[in-house]
Amino acid sequence: MDTKDVIKTRRAIKHFDPEHVMTAEEEKELLSLAMLSPTAFNIQHWRFVVVKDHGLRKQIREAAWDQAQVTDSSLFIIMCADSKAWEKDPVRYWANADKAVQDFMLPSIDAYYRGKDQVQRDETMRSCGIAAQTLMLAAKDMGYDSCPMDGFDFEKVAELISLPDDHVITMFVAIGKAVKEAWPRAGQLAMSEVVINDRF
Repeated sequence: MDTKDVIKTRRAIKHFDPEHVMTAEEEKELLSLAMLSPTAFNIQHWRFVVVKDHGLRKQIREAAWDQAQVTDSSLFIIMCADSKAWEKDPVRYWANADKAVQDFMLPSIDAYYRGKDQVQRDETMRSCGIAAQTLMLAAKDMGYDSCPMDGFDFEKVAELISLPDDHVITMFVAIGKAVKEAWPRAGQLAMSEVVINDRF
């Protein structure tokens, strides 16, 4: 599918075929493509929690206002991020770079994040948002539909998946075969309201 068509036809789908099973190859391809998403300093701090356990999915659905996408999608991913990835053996993020590049990047990573909790958290949101969009566009190209989700009890879901203290949950992405079309676009803002030239 043409990239522009993928962007235009991707919609948030609420109803999936609960009987459809995605192949292991399809799942691996989607996750591999998501892992090509950019992150600042290449720290790759997203962590994709793929929930396959049906019992756990039901519990998460309860914590997500009983939204059916949680249990009915073929692939259900909790988008998480390690907010402290920047300080966990950062040389691995630049292992294939020249030493001169490493000598520049490693101190830069430390200077950018150390002691800046808000920066660390903000970066997790940016990175997971980009990765989520990559997942959804790739899924559409492969003939699947998707739904980004943030309507859930974050603390409860964190407890259910044993989220480490230095990680955050950013959103869910549900992927599968749609059984019902999305509602018509409800109201698109005019470009003149959204696009600002130079200054507000």
